[in-house]
Amino acid sequence: MRTVDDLNFAGKKALVRVDFNVPLDKKTMEITDDARIKATIPTLKKILNDGGACILMSHLGRPLKKLKDDGSIDVEKNSLKNILATVSELLGMQVKFAVDCIGDEAKQMAAALKPGEVLLLENLRFYKEEEKGDEAFAEKLSKLGDVYVNDAFGTAHRAHASTSVIAKFFPDAKCFGYVMAKEIANANKVIKHAERPFTAITGGAKVSDKLLILENLIDKVDNLIIGGGMAYTFLKAQGYEIGSSLCEDDRLDLCLSLLKKAEQKGVKILLPEDSIVADAFSTDANFKPCDNKHIEKGWMGLDIGPKASIAFADVIKHSKTILWNGPMGVFEMSNFENGTKTAALAVAEATKNGAFSLIGGGDSAAAVAKFGLEDSVSYVSTGGGALLEYFEGKTLPGIAAINE
Repeated sequence: MRTVDDLNFAGKKALVRVDFNVPLDKKTMEITDDARIKATIPTLKKILNDGGACILMSHLGRPLKKLKDDGSIDVEKNSLKNILATVSELLGMQVKFAVDCIGDEAKQMAAALKPGEVLLLENLRFYKEEEKGDEAFAEKLSKLGDVYVNDAFGTAHRAHASTSVIAKFFPDAKCFGYVMAKEIANANKVIKHAERPFTAITGGAKVSDKLLILENLIDKVDNLIIGGGMAYTFLKAQGYEIGSSLCEDDRLDLCLSLLKKAEQKGVKILLPEDSIVADAFSTDANFKPCDNKHIEKGWMGLDIGPKASIAFADVIKHSKTILWNGPMGVFEMSNFENGTKTAALAVAEATKNGAFSLIGGGDSAAAVAKFGLEDSVSYVSTGGGALLEYFEGKTLPGIAAINE
């Protein structure tokens, strides 16, 4: 794996694909979570300390999917200028900004960039060519720098112009940044070198979203904990009454086949014994604990119950390798956060006792952050979708493009 440590950037302009797709407050346009920006700072510092310059490329949101009423791009809400102050503050220097990612101004600003300076380009996704993986667009971007560095794990599963296609224009001058290198190393530690017992915790709304990872994990883990909305499809498949809980009726047979496969391989699947059910999907709903064998009509499971929380935590605490992807309930609502919080605390305790824990980005990362446990687990991934596809056994274009 070739990383920034293998190159000297003195006198070079590094074109760095970063993942600055951070959440913004809709009213103030201020960043609500800068973790992805912070994660990239060591890579940028390495380049600058070598005597190089950095030209940063990123996307922010999906501007071409959410156009204004007149059909134009909402530049104000999707501009990377919204994050410029934060990037400058975290780097401890004034970062320059180009109002386009290609074109004459971008070329002139990149050409004028001196060693030790940083230039942030405007949102790549203002161009449809970015997501289409257009080669001509990638070539235009490539002419801005001397070396290509991919440090955007969150987009490594996308064959976009800036994440994979561009690498062909740097056959001997491309490498991974520290974020990418850490993500790959930590994922490999779990998937290829797991210490036993190995427990995977999966949650989220739908079985269909996690189908491939569930099938792949059954071949690798000792325990598979299933919580969140997806658990109710498994419960209904076993003949339980689940009331108005989330369910994919077209996946019932699939759930039964996964349970059978796990049994044949000696893998223990843990489904929640009870739930916290509510009479509406709302913070103001009435709620109560309920046995999962019979949830009344009009009531829906929004969190695992107290018995399930204890059972899951016990398995987690006795594990040596833990992969967590997906919450146990609607943890964003305080009435339905306990299952996810209990699991998070159990992961932290297991980690303290020597286990290796990998938190799989997305909602799991948000949950760990909400409960203040980021520093109590081994590694929090910056890329939910990319990590999922990596664990599904897929080749990620952003990784393959550097390794080729």
